[in-house]
Amino acid sequence: MIELIRTNDAVIISFVESLMRDAGIVFFVADQNMSILDGSVGILPRRVMVDADQADQARRILTDAGIANEIRRK
Repeated sequence: MIELIRTNDAVIISFVESLMRDAGIVFFVADQNMSILDGSVGILPRRVMVDADQADQARRILTDAGIANEIRRK
C-alpha cells in the first residue's frame, strides 16, 4: 500500500474515506489510534493508504473532488 494523503483534519479523512468507498478503492487509515496517545490534540497526522495499483485512480478522484492539494507526492 502507498500513502495517498497525510493530515490531521478529521473532516478530510472522512471525506476521502467516503470517496474511496464509493469508488470501490481498497484503502486503510493508518495511525488512526495514535490520536489517543496524543490526547486528541491532533499533532499526529493520520494517513490514508491505498493499493499501489489503484493509486492513480484514487489521485484522480481526489483531484476531481477539489482536494488535490492533500495528495502526497511520490
